[in-house]
Amino acid sequence: MPAKKSAPRKSTAKVRALGKKPQATAKRGRTATETSKSSPVARAPESATVAQLISFAAEQFAHAELWFGHGTDNAVDEAAELVFFAAGLRHDEAEEVYGQVLTSKQRGKALDLIERRIRERVPAAYLTHRMWFAGHEFYVDERVLVPRSPIAELIHAHFRPWIDPAKVRRILDIGTGSGCIAIASALAFPKAKVDAADLSPDALAVTRMNIERHSVQSRVRAVQSDVFEALEGERYDVIVSNPPYVGDEELAGLPEEYRREPVMGLHGGRDGLDIVHRIIDQAAAHLQPHGILIVEVGNSEDVLVEARPRMPFTWLDFERGGGGVFLLTREQLLHKR
Repeated sequence: MPAKKSAPRKSTAKVRALGKKPQATAKRGRTATETSKSSPVARAPESATVAQLISFAAEQFAHAELWFGHGTDNAVDEAAELVFFAAGLRHDEAEEVYGQVLTSKQRGKALDLIERRIRERVPAAYLTHRMWFAGHEFYVDERVLVPRSPIAELIHAHFRPWIDPAKVRRILDIGTGSGCIAIASALAFPKAKVDAADLSPDALAVTRMNIERHSVQSRVRAVQSDVFEALEGERYDVIVSNPPYVGDEELAGLPEEYRREPVMGLHGGRDGLDIVHRIIDQAAAHLQPHGILIVEVGNSEDVLVEARPRMPFTWLDFERGGGGVFLLTREQLLHKR
């Protein structure tokens, strides 16, 4: 259960704390010249079990100094996702299949993915076109960010204790991207109608794919809107957002894996808070009297607190990690406008 915090603290961002290099290994990583001369998978075992190929891939990822943070935070988990996907295996059967010898077709497909992950620095989710969020699988590609928000934990908790779940009839997700927050919310609140808003037509195309995939067309609406501009007169019990909040300086220093994601979903202006301020300023007019606003701002938390020192932010804790998510009630928003 999330707990109230009275003081700001450092937290994760869209470039999450999960996004990190592996620890240095005994062997030196390949240089770009060395990599170009030979395939990074050339020395893969000819006959390998699932576990052996995962171990091999993880070693290659460490040598290549990849960055992680798009659903996994280490080389082994990243390798496991690619091998399991290529072999058509489920992660919940891992213990039973680690010793299984891969067929030549499974091995070949896995090695192709492993090589692309190294050469192209593409996050695994863009290679498999899948990512899990709040216990549900979503289609993703380069048109949207890879889902990784701690807001999933709030959805699992039905936004308790901040609102009575029985009163939730309408939810808005601003900057929906793949639609993961909107759709997971709809599945958690089967009586609620959900608007999934995004400015990007490309992102909304992915949103609609996932709406159909989860059969929630009757309750989830994809809306092209620049924050609230296309939602005049609409009122919600919960407004939730994982908006762009990466500032200029942080954006310039992103590892290559993050540059594979749409900059529109990451960049939030000079200090990262352009869209966040718009949401705060306009949200009260779109909330019901008992309504709440939940927004992820990641590493921009301290900057936001400095910019709005009188705003009574509630900063949420997460049992599964992550942070930089605030909550405000409609009444708090009205009082501190």
